[in-house]
This record gives sequence, structure tokens and C-alpha cells, in this order.
Amino acid sequence: MPPSGPAVARLLRGTLPGDVEVAEHGGETTALIGRLDGVDAAYLVDACVSGATVGTVHRFDVAITTLPQGMFGLSSHSFGLAEAVELARALGQLPRRCIVYAIEGGTFDAGEPLSPSVQAAVVDVTRRLRAEIMGEDHREERRRA
Repeated sequence: MPPSGPAVARLLRGTLPGDVEVAEHGGETTALIGRLDGVDAAYLVDACVSGATVGTVHRFDVAITTLPQGMFGLSSHSFGLAEAVELARALGQLPRRCIVYAIEGGTFDAGEPLSPSVQAAVVDVTRRLRAEIMGEDHREERRRA
């Protein structure tokens, strides 16, 4: 199954204000922490396995709570998203607003297309992220006015 995070990034690209960066990330821990350092807000999307129905969307505000250990697979560098987020927190590099969307996967075989349930979740997360990001941008504009 292709990663759900990059699928969301591709749908978001070009639909947000110019000052919002949409980036795909391969999961390497130190590079991810470096990307988080110094930003006010970050939204991360990853696949997960928790035992929920395939395509279930989980949302975590990791600025106030930890990610469930074991829900996110380990990358080839032996750390998964949960470990990277907690290391960023320990180093003081976690943004003040940091949201993780996790899409429940079913099969993780290389080359497999997204299942219909996961594809629907990708569209849902894209819509939710756009609304969250745009809502945050509008709040910022009102504060400046």
C-alpha cells in the first residue's frame, strides 16, 4: 500500500495559502525533528495499525498528549513517528501546535494501491486538514487586524 501521508500531501499541494508548506517526508527521525524545529504549527499524517477498521481516521494533538506507542510502525531507522515526536518534545523542538492524523491501514505490501477505505480516509483527512489550516490562518489574520 502506498503511504497515506504522501497521498494527502499530493491532494493538499496547491490548495493552501502560499505561506503554508506541504512536504512529503520519508520518516527519518533527525530530519523530521529538524523540520519541526522553529515552526509554530505542524500537521503530520501517517498510516497506523491499532486494530480499528481499515480507513479509520485518528486525530491526536501531540502538543498536549503523547502518541500511543506501537500504533505507528518503526521506520528503517528503528524509530517510528511516536518516537520522533517524543524526541522532539524532549529536545524542546515540538511546535506549540502539532497535530497528527493517523489513517488505519490494512495491508502494507509494497506496490499495492490504496484500498477504497484508505482512499476515502485520505480524502477525509485532506478536507479536515484544509479546514484546520485555513481556520488557523483566519484566526491569525483577525489577531493582526
